[in-house]
Amino acid sequence: MIAKNNLVKKIVGMNIFQTAIILFYVSIGAKKGATIPILEHAHGDAHGAVSHTVEVAHYINPLPHVLMLTAIVVSVATLGVALALAINVYNRHKTLEEDEIIDQIKGI
Repeated sequence: MIAKNNLVKKIVGMNIFQTAIILFYVSIGAKKGATIPILEHAHGDAHGAVSHTVEVAHYINPLPHVLMLTAIVVSVATLGVALALAINVYNRHKTLEEDEIIDQIKGI
Protein backbone atom coordinates (compact mmCIF):
# COMPACT_ATOMS: atom_id res chain seq x y z
CA MET A 1 0.00 0.00 0.00
CA ILE A 2 2.76 2.44 0.86
CA ALA A 3 4.89 1.80 -2.24
CA LYS A 4 2.10 2.30 -4.81
CA ASN A 5 1.09 5.76 -6.02
CA ASN A 6 -2.24 4.80 -7.60
CA LEU A 7 -5.17 5.36 -5.23
CA VAL A 8 -7.14 2.33 -6.44
CA LYS A 9 -4.13 0.07 -5.86
CA LYS A 10 -3.83 1.48 -2.34
CA ILE A 11 -7.52 0.84 -1.68
CA VAL A 12 -7.38 -2.72 -3.00
CA GLY A 13 -4.22 -3.35 -0.96
CA MET A 14 -5.98 -2.12 2.16
CA ASN A 15 -8.91 -4.46 1.45
CA ILE A 16 -6.58 -7.46 0.97
CA PHE A 17 -4.83 -6.58 4.24
CA GLN A 18 -8.17 -6.41 6.09
CA THR A 19 -9.27 -9.74 4.62
CA ALA A 20 -6.01 -11.40 5.68
CA ILE A 21 -6.47 -10.19 9.25
CA ILE A 22 -10.06 -11.46 9.31
CA LEU A 23 -8.97 -14.89 8.04
CA PHE A 24 -6.22 -14.98 10.67
CA TYR A 25 -8.63 -14.31 13.52
CA VAL A 26 -11.18 -16.83 12.22
CA SER A 27 -8.45 -19.47 11.93
CA ILE A 28 -7.25 -18.98 15.51
CA GLY A 29 -10.86 -19.12 16.72
CA ALA A 30 -11.27 -22.68 15.42
CA LYS A 31 -10.76 -25.69 17.67
CA LYS A 32 -10.25 -29.23 16.40
CA GLY A 33 -12.86 -31.70 17.63
CA ALA A 34 -15.01 -29.01 19.25
CA THR A 35 -18.64 -28.19 18.55
CA ILE A 36 -20.79 -25.09 18.63
CA PRO A 37 -21.80 -23.83 22.10
CA ILE A 38 -25.46 -24.84 22.00
CA LEU A 39 -26.71 -27.06 24.80
CA GLU A 40 -29.39 -29.47 23.63
CA HIS A 41 -31.87 -30.91 26.10
CA ALA A 42 -30.48 -28.80 28.94
CA HIS A 43 -33.46 -28.85 31.26
CA GLY A 44 -33.03 -27.27 34.63
CA ASP A 45 -34.79 -27.54 37.92
CA ALA A 46 -37.43 -25.10 39.16
CA HIS A 47 -34.83 -22.32 39.43
CA GLY A 48 -33.43 -22.90 35.94
CA ALA A 49 -30.16 -24.53 37.08
CA VAL A 50 -28.80 -27.28 34.87
CA SER A 51 -28.19 -30.49 36.80
CA HIS A 52 -25.22 -31.81 34.75
CA THR A 53 -21.73 -30.38 34.33
CA VAL A 54 -20.82 -28.66 31.07
CA GLU A 55 -17.31 -29.36 29.72
CA VAL A 56 -16.18 -26.00 28.34
CA ALA A 57 -13.24 -27.58 26.49
CA HIS A 58 -15.67 -29.35 24.13
CA TYR A 59 -17.08 -26.10 22.73
CA ILE A 60 -15.79 -23.39 20.38
CA ASN A 61 -15.60 -19.81 21.60
CA PRO A 62 -18.00 -17.90 19.30
CA LEU A 63 -16.63 -14.45 20.15
CA PRO A 64 -13.85 -14.30 17.49
CA HIS A 65 -16.30 -15.33 14.78
CA VAL A 66 -18.89 -12.78 15.85
CA LEU A 67 -16.30 -10.02 15.98
CA MET A 68 -15.03 -10.95 12.52
CA LEU A 69 -18.57 -10.76 11.13
CA THR A 70 -18.62 -7.18 12.36
CA ALA A 71 -15.17 -6.61 10.85
CA ILE A 72 -16.38 -7.88 7.46
CA VAL A 73 -19.25 -5.39 7.49
CA VAL A 74 -16.86 -2.57 8.42
CA SER A 75 -14.43 -3.70 5.71
CA VAL A 76 -17.10 -3.64 3.00
CA ALA A 77 -18.30 -0.22 4.14
CA THR A 78 -14.73 1.12 4.22
CA LEU A 79 -14.10 -0.21 0.71
CA GLY A 80 -17.27 1.41 -0.61
CA VAL A 81 -16.51 4.80 0.93
CA ALA A 82 -12.89 4.70 -0.22
CA LEU A 83 -13.88 3.87 -3.81
CA ALA A 84 -16.51 6.63 -3.78
CA LEU A 85 -13.87 9.09 -2.61
CA ALA A 86 -11.51 7.86 -5.33
CA ILE A 87 -14.21 8.55 -7.93
CA ASN A 88 -14.62 12.08 -6.57
CA VAL A 89 -10.85 12.62 -6.65
CA TYR A 90 -10.72 11.39 -10.25
CA ASN A 91 -13.60 13.67 -11.29
CA ARG A 92 -11.83 16.65 -9.77
CA HIS A 93 -8.19 15.98 -10.74
CA LYS A 94 -8.62 13.65 -13.78
CA THR A 95 -6.03 11.25 -12.35
CA LEU A 96 -5.65 8.70 -9.58
CA GLU A 97 -1.86 9.01 -9.28
CA GLU A 98 -0.92 10.43 -5.90
CA ASP A 99 2.09 12.42 -7.18
CA GLU A 100 0.06 14.16 -9.89
CA ILE A 101 -2.71 15.03 -7.43
CA ILE A 102 -0.20 16.53 -4.98
CA ASP A 103 1.37 18.56 -7.80
CA GLN A 104 -2.05 19.89 -8.79
CA ILE A 105 -2.86 20.83 -5.19
CA LYS A 106 0.47 22.63 -4.79
CA GLY A 107 -0.11 24.41 -8.10
CA ILE A 108 3.01 23.15 -9.86
